[in-house]
Amino acid sequence: MGQTVIEKIIGNKVGHAVKPGDIVTVPVDWCMVDDIMAPFCIKKFEEMGFQKVWDPDRVVLIYDHFLPATQVDDSRHFREADAFADKYGIENIHRTDGICHQLMTEAGYVKPGDISFGTDSHTVTYGCVGAFATGIGYTEMAGILGTGELWIKVPESIRVEIDGILPANVTSKDVILRIIGDLTASGATYQTLEFCGSTVDAMSVASRMTMSNMAVEAGAKCGVFAPDEKTCEYCGIPYTEKEKALQADADAVYARVLHYQAEELVPVVACPSLVDNIKPVAEVAGTRVDQVFLGSCTNGRLEDLQAAAEILKGQTIAPYLKMIVTPASRKVYRAALADGTLEILADAGCVITTPGCGLCCGRGGGILSDNEVVVATNNRNFLGRMGTSKVKIYLASPKTAAMTALTGVITEA
Repeated sequence: MGQTVIEKIIGNKVGHAVKPGDIVTVPVDWCMVDDIMAPFCIKKFEEMGFQKVWDPDRVVLIYDHFLPATQVDDSRHFREADAFADKYGIENIHRTDGICHQLMTEAGYVKPGDISFGTDSHTVTYGCVGAFATGIGYTEMAGILGTGELWIKVPESIRVEIDGILPANVTSKDVILRIIGDLTASGATYQTLEFCGSTVDAMSVASRMTMSNMAVEAGAKCGVFAPDEKTCEYCGIPYTEKEKALQADADAVYARVLHYQAEELVPVVACPSLVDNIKPVAEVAGTRVDQVFLGSCTNGRLEDLQAAAEILKGQTIAPYLKMIVTPASRKVYRAALADGTLEILADAGCVITTPGCGLCCGRGGGILSDNEVVVATNNRNFLGRMGTSKVKIYLASPKTAAMTALTGVITEA
């Protein structure tokens, strides 16, 4: 029987073939602890009685949700994490470099075939480079910090085939929103979304990151792309037989197979207040908007900022509307500054912030009040996420977000 991408990754790590439902203990290549969860992981680590971190060089601490601090207690998280790092010799610390999920691949940590865990559900993002990556709680992370391993159940896989050429106004964000709408928010629970097809092959790694990032919004344990030459170039490694072997076998068994023709896809939005409440932009066009947010680990990369700048160049955003732009990392910020993207966005009237999570998690400025409407490029539109429970959050692509900022109402790019 053939194997899926995830079955190959896990099997390679444990040293034998695996099948869905198997319970295996896997060695961990990388673990990531963010600033929110750091104090809880540290406390549990100490309660478990560990005297050392299994491998300090395999641990990455990233401060992104609480920077800059917006509440009195935020700085405690940084102090406790710094003290833990000093005590146990952890040197992989990113204090103002960007969002954890951007940095774990951008900074060269996670590579094809790796197994990685992080204290945030969007750890699934690293599947963009052909890794098994998923979010865990602080108790599991404390166990990893002490032992370097964790048990998992091998997930079934849903094969998602996308073929053809996407229309000019349709992005990978529209694609993954459409998939989530079809699967529903629980339709892929504890399964892998394995993305493939000619459309996927043509996507940049940044676009693939958007899709793997949102796999968890359908309940998926991970979202994975088989590594290719683009993957390896992005990761700074050669494309060898090792990476080529991580392609799914032709006779691999899947729980489901979904197929999409790219030319038939249209720009969509996730309407308040569920990520699977998907409608074509055309159906909600004209809805008045108070704010637009461009950023997050979903759509804060250079190509996302460039897509918005292309629409806003020489234009000015609607007079009563605020548009906040938050690059996903310092590297993205510098690249967008160097190529003039940030200048275009600033000239259009956008507020450009320091790299980080920002408004996506209701921090960093920009929260809204009752009955205000925001169009955002992040991954969740839950009640109360960006202000009061009466704020209406629409999730959209950077192109739709930029066009909406220009007109002041939801508008198809």
